[in-house]
Amino acid sequence: MEFFGPTAHAFGLLLNGDADLWRIIFTSLGCSLVALLLISPPAITLGFLIAKVDFPGRRAVVVLVQALLSFPTVVIGLVIYMLLSRQGPLGFLKLLFTPEAIILGYMVIAFPVLVVFTLSAVQGADPRIYETARSLGATRLRAALTTLFEVRFGVMAAVFNGFGRVVSEVGCAIMVGGNIAGLTRNIPTAIALETSKGEFAQGIALGFVLIAVAIGINVALAWLQGRGGLE
Repeated sequence: MEFFGPTAHAFGLLLNGDADLWRIIFTSLGCSLVALLLISPPAITLGFLIAKVDFPGRRAVVVLVQALLSFPTVVIGLVIYMLLSRQGPLGFLKLLFTPEAIILGYMVIAFPVLVVFTLSAVQGADPRIYETARSLGATRLRAALTTLFEVRFGVMAAVFNGFGRVVSEVGCAIMVGGNIAGLTRNIPTAIALETSKGEFAQGIALGFVLIAVAIGINVALAWLQGRGGLE
């Protein structure tokens, strides 16, 4: 009964359209989507360039980007906090404890995911795709876009995995967002807060939302791959 009671209450909150609950959900999904929209173009471009352009220090850049994948998100949050604090170099922007600060943190967290997945996808593609496009008169940009289209499922996987990582992130979000009710409180931070207070219903409801998002991401990717003729 200790489990089923809060679970039933959780479904009640979701189905009855609890305003506070849905505000938390929209804040979390909104910040995650905006962060991905902003960081995807430069991250995908960098991943492509690292894969196709041979330059001094290329190996070091690859190692650095791969290392960023394992950085604790709370450390990333601490660095951004120091930059955005009143004494920090970006303190004049007054972004600390705002949704914009969370978006910035999410962008930093998603960046290496997008770069590494794109790099891997482009390296696995047939190099003749780019060369053929160039030989047929395509510009470098057009040839690059042709290559990225051929590896679009790998790029999609990059974006979906980046979204999955940031939407469930808690350390950085608390550091730079402050978990302020009605402003920066999102799904992971709300779960941590409500569970610590012994209020399990809202935490369970938000947990179900995260599970639904995770399943939805994988279903969407599988559907898109199926549409592309992949079995």
